[in-house]
Amino acid sequence: MNAQFKRQSMLCALLFFTALSYAQTHPTLILADKKTRVPIPNATFAYGDQQGVSDADGKIYFAPNSESTLIISHLNYGQVTFDNAMVQNIEEGGILYLSEIQINLQPVTVLALRPQSSPETSLKLDYQEYLAHDAAAILMQDPAIGGIRKGGNYGFDPVFRGFKYDQINVVLNGAQGATAACPNRMDPPTSQMAPNMIDRIEILKGPHALRYGVGLGATMNFVPAQLQFSETPDVYGRLSNSFEGNGSVFRNEGQLGFSGNLYDASFFGSWSQGGDYTSGAGQTIQADFKRGSFGTQLGFKISTSDQIRLSIIYNLARDADFPALAMDLREDDTWLVNARYDKEVKREHLKSWNTTVYGSFVNHLMDNLLKPLDPRMLNASTDATTFNYGLRSETVWSFSQNKFYAGLDFRNEGAEGTRTREFLMGPNQGTVFTDNVWQDGNILKGSVFAEYRIQQARWNYVFSTRLELNTGQINDPAPEFQDIYEEGSVTQFNPSISIGAKRLLDSGMSLGVWFGRAARSGGLAERYINYFPIGQDPYEMLGNPLLDPEVNYQLDLTYNLQLSNMTLGADIFAGYLTDFISSVIDPDLQPRLPMSPGVRRYINIDEAFKAGAEVYWTQNIFQTLQHQLGIAYTYAQDLERGEPLPEIAPLDLRYSLSGNFIGGKLRPEVTFRHVLRQARISEEFGETETPSFSLLNASLTYQLTGITRMNLGVNNLFDENYYEHLNRSVRGGASPIFEPGRNFFASVNFVF
Repeated sequence: MNAQFKRQSMLCALLFFTALSYAQTHPTLILADKKTRVPIPNATFAYGDQQGVSDADGKIYFAPNSESTLIISHLNYGQVTFDNAMVQNIEEGGILYLSEIQINLQPVTVLALRPQSSPETSLKLDYQEYLAHDAAAILMQDPAIGGIRKGGNYGFDPVFRGFKYDQINVVLNGAQGATAACPNRMDPPTSQMAPNMIDRIEILKGPHALRYGVGLGATMNFVPAQLQFSETPDVYGRLSNSFEGNGSVFRNEGQLGFSGNLYDASFFGSWSQGGDYTSGAGQTIQADFKRGSFGTQLGFKISTSDQIRLSIIYNLARDADFPALAMDLREDDTWLVNARYDKEVKREHLKSWNTTVYGSFVNHLMDNLLKPLDPRMLNASTDATTFNYGLRSETVWSFSQNKFYAGLDFRNEGAEGTRTREFLMGPNQGTVFTDNVWQDGNILKGSVFAEYRIQQARWNYVFSTRLELNTGQINDPAPEFQDIYEEGSVTQFNPSISIGAKRLLDSGMSLGVWFGRAARSGGLAERYINYFPIGQDPYEMLGNPLLDPEVNYQLDLTYNLQLSNMTLGADIFAGYLTDFISSVIDPDLQPRLPMSPGVRRYINIDEAFKAGAEVYWTQNIFQTLQHQLGIAYTYAQDLERGEPLPEIAPLDLRYSLSGNFIGGKLRPEVTFRHVLRQARISEEFGETETPSFSLLNASLTYQLTGITRMNLGVNNLFDENYYEHLNRSVRGGASPIFEPGRNFFASVNFVF
């Protein structure tokens, strides 16, 4: 009995000293939500060869060493990295508060209109972006995104990695779209996204973000500002104004909001207008425009688990010059309405459910009455309308550390319009012709989608799929169109899938690999446009309702390094496209207008190839100085014709040096941009080589008071005479639309 007692006593002592030693060498760190102060369970961490998961109390345990980096990761809170010096300063039982974010594991760039951290790359934008009258101008601050410029100051159409138009999925808050009514896309979907009602823009690269639709090249998700409920009634708002000297461009925007415990009501408004500007060589570029945007966002908290958001936006544009087109924009009126219901479901696995219903309606009028034509052969106008309405419903499930999204969506879009031609001279003098431009074309999409995110200590996996049934039809076919295509109604099944994995390494590094296969049916213009010059050359375009879906097989490789004073990101991609939608000159077709050189008909190209890379680097040189570098390049080849694909921007390099002085009140910035010559051109589409150019911009922001900021600066400081490769040529000539020369600007912002 005595010997047994001694053995038990020694065992207890051994266990006690072992536990004491463990407690001394394995400190605890408690993870908690910054807003609710509730512990965060199931967060993974990696620390050298140690790894684990936070327990129900949000605690993690690890043994510190002198070399490793601590990486904490959670699907709802992103990734947080501590270098060794920071780890050594962690106190026993210390609490680390994390802010919940919507993290996208796919390759992504986040343009944040309000400064915030992002899971991959964040380009910090400020109140000056709220003043933008065209959201594409914000997108083009990313070196990977160019813009097709057909007008002087309005209607830029974004191009990402050579993908454009319907190859890019543009959505508002993951659901709502808008359809350009203008056959020439004076009003692309991005022009309808009101910047002053947006919190951030997520550029989800490649065909991987299938929750929001099929983006063959990318999905651009415009995320509105979060609702601001407050414990007591509150009033908030802002007012911003700016002026640009080159073109006399005035911009104004403002917000006024009222919030309480159960409601948040915000009202937004903006107005911009400008005139012709001068290029670096002193050439006058037609650029008149007037643009307004007005809207409201209403939020109601029905209960602690139920919330409703209502958004209404009205956009208008008047008398916008488009020197590259045969007509100018005279009137554009657009309504975007959507309602979203969010419900938190407190069950073991089902966590939330949200449903959005929306409608977008565009009325567009363009004509040539403002064109300085001599002689004036005819007066022409096109009156067109589009609708785009639908529903999206999604459930969110949680299985320990993993998340599962599943839902369905429905979208119906259509367009109709008539071109009127009144001949003033020649044998048809006095005759009026009408042309059925859109033929009342209609496309109906119904889809189911799912995405499963699996998180382990050092690995994140994403499996995503979308199954779409796409039906297109013509409700008012033109006789000349029916002569070519007897059948105008086609139903196609488009399956898409993406698989990705991301590996967290030591020292804040991560590697990712993503493979996607996405299929897209032709859009309204590609299927149903009826003898209308909408391409980059003056040929009239004829749609093809029998187009096969184009498919993109794409591989993305990503690298990210996140240190306390530096962030480095790289994305290399390669895409193999089959049944690529393009066009070819058809000598058997006769154009409707006598000045047109011929007709292009939409067709499928058997094979095409795209590859390229983007690199982003940010570093804090000192506590008050930071510099950034961004480089993007795309190579694209038509494998069937053996020549480069058209409208591919050349290599773009951007470098900025910014400071933060006087406690953050004074912020100077200098930005340098260099674009290489584009010699890879498509002769099939009449492209010409574009020379290289370099630009230098400078600005100075000062915080005058707690609510007032001022910004002064100059763009194109050395008055470079240049144009982008994607700029269209002025109608009737070979001269491209040159960009603005030296341009001084000033802005002021009040926030309360």
